[in-house]
Amino acid sequence: MAMPASRSAFRCAALVLALLGGGMPAFAQDQANQSATQLAGNQAAGEVVLIPSRVIYPGETIEIAALKQVTLMAGRHKPDAVATRAEELQGKVAKRTLLPGRYIPSTAIREAWLVEQGAAVQVFFIAGGLTISATAVTLQPGAAGDLVKVRNVDSGKILSGTVMADGTIRIGTS
Repeated sequence: MAMPASRSAFRCAALVLALLGGGMPAFAQDQANQSATQLAGNQAAGEVVLIPSRVIYPGETIEIAALKQVTLMAGRHKPDAVATRAEELQGKVAKRTLLPGRYIPSTAIREAWLVEQGAAVQVFFIAGGLTISATAVTLQPGAAGDLVKVRNVDSGKILSGTVMADGTIRIGTS
């Protein structure tokens, strides 16, 4: 089926603008008005992806309500390194502005911080039966499993440790 020249030119212009603008449009057919449970359940049905339904700003936590499920048009495949499942996006934080109708690159999202920069935290050093605890101030934010630097409030020494799921920092080996 031949595409009219004006429609073809419009699609080419839209693609060029999208590439120059730093984003890639999701060529899709809208499946609006679906609940959050349907979003998670319908993704196994084929080339279905989630895209923002509104602008999501840097530092904003991504919620399912801010996403829209779309089915890619026939012959279109999602690019690699694009977050598409609700589990990949729910509760994550945008590292940059996410625009409506665009794919969400995996590099544009991060885990939510468990410890913020400048927060007072408990630091633990555990070796065998010995446990030493101290209070420290974080020098950088971090999520669970991240290696962060902290300053001991008593000695002023800077230490590196791993952020634990409860928001404490573990120094050394356990």
